[in-house]
Parts: sequence; structure tokens; C-alpha cells
Amino acid sequence: MWYPPDSIKSGLPYPLGATLDDDGVNFAIFSAHASRIELCLFDAAGRREIARYDLPECSDEIWHGYVPTLEAGQLYGYRAHGPYLPEQGHRFNPHKLLLDPYAKKLAGQVKWTDALFGYRLHSPRADLSFDRRDSAAAMPKAVVIGDVFRWGRDKAPATPMHRSVIYEAHVRGMTIKNERIRADQRGTFAALADPATIDHLVKLGITALELLPVHAVLQDRRLVEHQLRNYWGYNTLAFFAPEQEYLASGELNEMRNAIKRLHAAGIQVILDVVYNHTCEESERGPTLSFRGLDNASYYRLMPDNPRYCINDTGCGNTVNNAHPRVIQLVMDSLRYWVDAFHVDGFRFDLGVTLGREATGFDPNGGFFDALRQDPTLAQVKLISEPWDIGPGGYQLGAHPPGIAEWNGRYRDDARRFWKSEPGMRGAIAARLHGSADLFHHQHRKPWASINFITAHDGFTMADLVAYNGKHNDANHEDNRDGADDNNSFNWGAEGPTDDAGVIETRAKVHRSMLMTLLCSHGTPMILGGDEFGRTQQGNNNAYCQDSEISWFDWAIAESEEGRAMTAFTARAIALRAEYSALRADYFMNGDSDLGRGLNDIAWFDEKGVEMSDEAWQFTEGRLLTCRRVYKRADASLEATLLLMNAASQTHAFTLPVPEFSWTLAIDSANPDRVDELVAEPTIEIEAHSCVLLVSREKQALT
Repeated sequence: MWYPPDSIKSGLPYPLGATLDDDGVNFAIFSAHASRIELCLFDAAGRREIARYDLPECSDEIWHGYVPTLEAGQLYGYRAHGPYLPEQGHRFNPHKLLLDPYAKKLAGQVKWTDALFGYRLHSPRADLSFDRRDSAAAMPKAVVIGDVFRWGRDKAPATPMHRSVIYEAHVRGMTIKNERIRADQRGTFAALADPATIDHLVKLGITALELLPVHAVLQDRRLVEHQLRNYWGYNTLAFFAPEQEYLASGELNEMRNAIKRLHAAGIQVILDVVYNHTCEESERGPTLSFRGLDNASYYRLMPDNPRYCINDTGCGNTVNNAHPRVIQLVMDSLRYWVDAFHVDGFRFDLGVTLGREATGFDPNGGFFDALRQDPTLAQVKLISEPWDIGPGGYQLGAHPPGIAEWNGRYRDDARRFWKSEPGMRGAIAARLHGSADLFHHQHRKPWASINFITAHDGFTMADLVAYNGKHNDANHEDNRDGADDNNSFNWGAEGPTDDAGVIETRAKVHRSMLMTLLCSHGTPMILGGDEFGRTQQGNNNAYCQDSEISWFDWAIAESEEGRAMTAFTARAIALRAEYSALRADYFMNGDSDLGRGLNDIAWFDEKGVEMSDEAWQFTEGRLLTCRRVYKRADASLEATLLLMNAASQTHAFTLPVPEFSWTLAIDSANPDRVDELVAEPTIEIEAHSCVLLVSREKQALT
């Protein structure tokens, strides 16, 4: 092996990562506890190490060096020397090639072998032992990039949160079976850029596409052995590099082009990001990057026994976001995706973990402070999943202003109401109201509540109305995985059925839930495929199913039923866009007198009588009317009336006073019934359905 000590210079400690200039490449990497770090260069195939250098300088715990004449495309990795003292939290092992945490592109995939572990995997001393096998042949290599992209007049759509409709989807799963897209591009960013994908989103009225993780992912050894895959991607290998399999061309600009085309169609792009843990698992996991570079800095370890990782994530380790260099890594990664890829926002997986300090979750912790004051990141959409499995891990409504939150209470209450459980009228009213009980503080707005009924984790909406229990046998975990409490109901048959009555009821409830979601204050998020009835065959934990179970079946979308459901969803979205009363950017408190005793929000029973305390407490009540009135800039009034019947019989609803010139805009029981004038003071609402009436008055009521 060649060791050319005279051909590396001191370089600079900033920026971190590999930075190309006209004359060579600067390398900089953080490690507080290493005694020596080696830079390893590889041939174009990544098989042969062609040079190795000691990084000559360490400034403020940043090791750095500059190698002249290197060019874009150079493959590299690191080896870190230091103490191997697991009892003290140190796991340095220079026999293990390490991936640069700032790697922006990867070459090759992890090849599972025992040599990837820093200890002897089958030793009786377990992780206290030391393994001397070289792991380079099994490791992907980082790639020095020098790509240039012409953004032209790209301009991100400036859609405010209260006008946003988010569509959650998977790059591969959404497009892999779409025969309108070129076969060699399906399942990639090139497919997202295809008119077939974009036209579908535009016709629906989607304003933001939220992508499941696109960072480079490690395929778990257990899943590989079962011929499964980590499909969702919540097992991050590199925070700056996109997953290679999502690039049909192999080039980063493919992702940029997709974002540019989505922007041109008025659609923002939000990335689901996983900064709470890495793919290195627990203290018994492999040594791929952080663990070998500085285990004691990058991970939170047990204070009384730092041999062990704190596992607030359920994934074996917890990234130490209380450390300033780790916060810097996350901030640099986020800014990179905004600056270099024009990403419009982020959804933070297990966001509570990111806010954990030594004393527990802190909404004013270092991560959230850094995030909110950053001039780049403060301008994009920020969404947190407000829970983890650590102590006090459910923090819904407790995040700082400026950050929206996935509202699990919305999901549960909406499901239970339409399942016709007793005592749910108050709960569904709170969710329609933007969950003011959770978010109306610190001058937060209703958009802080990300309303959803289904998401990637759990049943699809079609399965929510078709299965009483989960059916996860394909995951090879004996159906033990996935949630047992789904608040689902099959309406008379488990799974597929030919019973016309069951099919009709399922479709009605499906449409009622979509309507509820799109008529609620807050920010709606639709699970991709719910608009046409996508099924996962009852699997409520399809994280490992890169298969027909997870992929969009576009044949369903093209069926008569699928087209009808898509048209219904698009109409509900269009009504939300048209009527401000359905998406108000302030909390309607029921105390705004708009004339003749008319308030901005009011609740009524089926008789048109305003709800009393006694009525709210009547547990068998399953009928509810919500009237919302919005004063427009010209002082005219816009009103909506949502009438909900979660009972099993048709009921007549009396319209509340004062009278409006109502038009029936949409009916979940009769999707073709639209734009009908309502002349009578009563209206019949079918079982398990809801109706939206709308009105615009030319002038304020006096």
C-alpha cells in the first residue's frame, strides 16, 4: 500500500466533509476522542485502496487535510485510531473503514459480513472483544462530488401552511407500477418528474409532496436474511446522500430535476428525515461511521455505564443532539438539502428525541433553538413527529412555535367517531376545530396541527374499513409486529368481499373520513393512494415490504371505483381551497359576533339546537353539525355547514338559524350529488355519512 505523507497538506477545518476546488480536495472530519485519523483513497471501482494519509492537523477537534490534484468522482473513506474501551464508551477500531458523515454521494452498498463489527461477533466477551478483520471490501465508499445544476428560474411555491394539502408517498412505491412511466425510470426520482406523476398530484389539488426517507439507507441484516428489505428507509446510513436506488441515472441532478419540475407545477417537496438514530443499531451493532469515529460524542450513552446506548428510539441507539458538533451536523445536513436541492421542508421522525436534553424533552433545547433561529431553515416547513419511546415520550402540542406536529389524537378520534363508538362528539369537534385544546397557546395557529387519519405507519384508509385486525404474516414476525389497536372496522367481512352492502358501507365511510380530514382546521395530510383506495392487504406495518403489498396499484386507480374515489377527493380538496371557513388561519373561538348573534363557529345537534353541556355529555350522540362563518375582506360572509351522521340509520337534520342560502357542495353518501340548492329547512343525511353545505352572502348579516 502506498503512503505518500508529503502529498497531503494541512488544509482547513471548515467546511466539514470533502470540498472540491480547482486544485484538489479539502477533507475535514470531527472526532473529539480520536488519537489519529487516516484518509483512505480508492480506485474507481471501490475495490482497491490506492493511497492512505494521516490527516495532518486537528483544530478544535476537527481533523483536516488537503490533497492536491484530486478530482470529482474520487472514492474515499476513513480509519480512526483511539481507545477501544467500551466500558468508557470508546469503540475505535482502525481495521474498520468508516463512512464520512458528510458524504454527499455513495458508491457501492454494504455487504453483510461479520467483519463490519468492531468486536468479534461470536466471542463470549461479546462487544468487549476486539475484531481485527478489515471491513473495507464490505463498505460503500464516499464520493467527492463536483456536480453543477442549472436551476434557471426555479422558484419554490410560496404556499402557506393553512393553504397546504400534504400528500405522503414513497419515491419507489408510488411509481414502480405506473405503466405510463418508462420502465427503466419507475421507482426513482426520474419517475417523480414524469408528467404521469405530476399530473395526478395537480389534478388532485395537492400542494406538497412529503417523501418517506430518501437518505441512503442500510438494509438490515435480519431482513436481508429473510429476503425482505427496509422499504420505508428509517435506517439512515448517510445524512447528506440520497439513496442510490432512487436515482435511475446515478446522478444527483436527477433528484434536483424532479424537485424543479414539481415546483413548476406548484408542488412543494418535504423530506421525511431521521436524525434521531442511525443504522448502527445498539452497542452490538456494526461499526460503519459514527461508532468508529467517536461513539461517545455522537450517541447518547447510559450515564452510569457508557458501554450501553440509550435507546429512546426503539432502534438501538439515540443520536446525541445535545452535543454542539452533532447539532452542527444536523443543521448542515438540513441546509444542504434546502440550498443544494431546493427542498421546501422537513418532517422530523421521532421529533421528541431531537429535543431531549440531560433532563428529558425540552422544547427550548439546543436543537430546536438552532433550528428556529437559522435564517435558511426558519423559512421552510418544519413538522415534528411528537413522540418517541423514551420517558415522557408523548409531547403532542408541546413543541415550540413555528413547528407543526403530527396529530395522533386527530387520527384516533376521527377513526373512533366514524367507527360509531359512543361518546365521541366532543372529541371530533375538538379535532375539527384545529385541536385548539392542544395547540391554542403561544400564539400558535391551527396549521400547527398536521391532521391525518392514515399514514405510512398503519393501515391504508381502504384497509381501515376492511379489516378488524392486522395481517402482517408476510413480515416473518408471526404477526407480532405492528399496532394491535387500530380503531378499524370491517363492516361485516374481514378483507375482500363480494357483499354489495358491505362494499357500499366501506366506500361511504372512506369518503366520510376523507371529507372530515379536508373540512377540519389544521393542515391535512393524505396518505398516498387513499384517494383511490390503495390496499396493503391488511398489513399495518409494511416497513419491510418492497413488494406488491406496498406499491401503488395503478390498476385500482384506473378502475371505475378508483376514478370515482379520486374525483371525490379532488372535489373535497377544491372546496377546501375555495372556502376560507374550512381552512381558517386562526382559531375560531365562537365569540366573534358577526351580527344577529352569529358567531364564527357554532355546534348544533340534528334538531338545529345549539349544543348544550348536557348534549355534549350524551354518550350515545353520534350526530353533529358544525357551522363556520368567515368574514371576507369586503365584509361579506362565507359560511359552511358540515352535517355528520356516524349512526347506523338515516337521520333528518334541521338547519340552524339564521337562514342562509345554502348549496349542497358534497355528500359522502352520494358523490354525484353536488351544487344542489337546499330549499327546505331540513335535510336527510344517510348513515355513516356527512354533507357539506356552503353559502356566500353578498353583505354582512345585520
